[in-house]
Amino acid sequence: MRLMRVGEAGRERPVLVAPDGPGYYDLRPVTDDIDGAFLAALSEDPGLLPELSLLPRTEIAGERVGPPVARPSAVVCVGQNYAAHAVESGAEPPKQPIIFYKSPNTVVGPSDDVLIPRGSLRTDWEVELAVVIGRRARYLGSVDEALAHVAGYTVSNDVSERAYQLDDSGGQWSKGKSCETFNPLGPALVTPDEVPDPQRLRLRSWVNGEPRQDSTTGDMIFSAAVLVHHLSQYLVLEPGDIINTGTPEGVALSGRFPYLAPGDVVELEIEGLGRQRSVLRPAP
Repeated sequence: MRLMRVGEAGRERPVLVAPDGPGYYDLRPVTDDIDGAFLAALSEDPGLLPELSLLPRTEIAGERVGPPVARPSAVVCVGQNYAAHAVESGAEPPKQPIIFYKSPNTVVGPSDDVLIPRGSLRTDWEVELAVVIGRRARYLGSVDEALAHVAGYTVSNDVSERAYQLDDSGGQWSKGKSCETFNPLGPALVTPDEVPDPQRLRLRSWVNGEPRQDSTTGDMIFSAAVLVHHLSQYLVLEPGDIINTGTPEGVALSGRFPYLAPGDVVELEIEGLGRQRSVLRPAP
């Protein structure tokens, strides 16, 4: 199942991508939005959605695609979760997950503009697999329980301002991660039945059409299941929360590529989950 939200920012409507070909179904007879409450209900009762024949068809041509999850209470991020990216960042691969937060209001749609902060010279891209929580996760007993708490997966760009993150950080990274528009998400939330193994997905990124990142989630140091289990020992993951699971090598921080500038176009893709395209603009 593929869930989307379309329409102007703040007034998106929920749709279901037709599984049998092109087209969309309007989900408003079932829910006002794709939010934590809906994802929790769907996780408890997969039969919540009626037969597709009972849902009205809808068109989305020409409409903005919004982030596939509304109002997450938390965006939890994992740093240096690919060994090669840790090396290009000048660090040893971590022995346990490195965790930081992005402000939830960084989440925007997959084709929305990304705003370069005032005075920034080191804005960077990061393609990541995002895990969306569907069932409350608290002190999970084992890694084997973890994926049962996942509502689905989507494409995330953990946009970063490296001077804010590293030079002005005060010892932690969230300043460089929480600027407005710094988390394009989507296009769709893809449910686990269509992602049998989240550790077998190819991730790629491009800047102005030139390849940057090309890796697979199999290279993650800590798998999606390990991360959900690990985080549940330290905090309560609520339905609708997002976990950005880390990025592979190939970012500007490596020194091999220039940082982003106004007018640049960043494209991201994860196999089976979809593609993003964001244009960089100066913050007004």
